[in-house]
Amino acid sequence: MIIRIVKMTFKDENVEAFKELSKEIKPLIRVQKGCIYLEILQDISNPNIFFSYSHWQKEDNLEQYRRSDFFNDVWPKTKQWFAENPEAWSLTNTDI
Repeated sequence: MIIRIVKMTFKDENVEAFKELSKEIKPLIRVQKGCIYLEILQDISNPNIFFSYSHWQKEDNLEQYRRSDFFNDVWPKTKQWFAENPEAWSLTNTDI
């Protein structure tokens, strides 16, 4: 399983637009092949910072999603609202 975390910092004037878009696209992301779990989280101390937190069956599923028409339609729209470059991590659970 792959855990994907993406940190997104938005300009003040785009926070509400991102929240509205998230309501629309979350269900569509959740049904992508291999998506097991998805949440959009908002930082408590800085409401302009959001995280997408998702679980994917395999890294290939995540990559297929990132190459999909759906992603390529939504990401450019979201990207224009950023105040900073997004940061992303792909992780796996270990038994340390």
